[in-house]
Amino acid sequence: MTKRLEGKVALITGGTTGIGRATAQEFAAQGATVFITGRRQAELQEAVAAAGPGTIGIRGDISRMEDLDRIYEEIAEKTGHLDIVFANAGGGDFLPMGAITEEQFDRIFGINVKGMLFTVQKALPLLREGASVILTGSTAASSGTENFSVYAASKAAVRSFARNWILDLKPRGIRVNTLSPGPVETPGLTGLVPTEHAQGFLDGFADMVPLGRVGKPSEIARAALFLASDDSSFVNGAELFADGGLAQI
Repeated sequence: MTKRLEGKVALITGGTTGIGRATAQEFAAQGATVFITGRRQAELQEAVAAAGPGTIGIRGDISRMEDLDRIYEEIAEKTGHLDIVFANAGGGDFLPMGAITEEQFDRIFGINVKGMLFTVQKALPLLREGASVILTGSTAASSGTENFSVYAASKAAVRSFARNWILDLKPRGIRVNTLSPGPVETPGLTGLVPTEHAQGFLDGFADMVPLGRVGKPSEIARAALFLASDDSSFVNGAELFADGGLAQI
């Protein structure tokens, strides 16, 4: 059977845990050469080992322009081009209106918005004609969530990027789509609450999801594979919800 990403070169930011790590494994299994980034060397090495041959880790913080430049210099040296960018790095935490701090705003928008923008912009010289860019959004951008407004707003900005960048990149035929997961059992989600409350936190989300459960990172990875592959060759500017139906009710 032909592998769906045979001969392709992909970059996945935030590839050391959760959705990014699962997607690195999926892309590598489908024949891609996969670069993954992360801020912590030990986790980066573990993720590379888990994804297997053809996976290369580059340590860096995508909210820092000098790190992004170094990441792309290394990719240029090793492969000379990219076919897929999965701008997945991101994060957030809870603070209610009235308690939001400048530090929280700068940190969340620094990685989710500024980091994503320059991840894609700095990739442009390496992206081949007809390449696929995938932005990680969130169902939080589509509805209200108590104490989560800064994160939700950052993901609404991500959705807007996709709508506008498809016009800027039209001459090169580069597709840009947003992949918006619902609640998925990842360290990023369970880490929002104390460890002793993690299971109850997940159970609460499961009760809200029409499928009656939270998602698995591997399920989001397969949605990313669709957007990365030629199977989605006429999908552009879209928001693909992988959320068990949560944003549809």
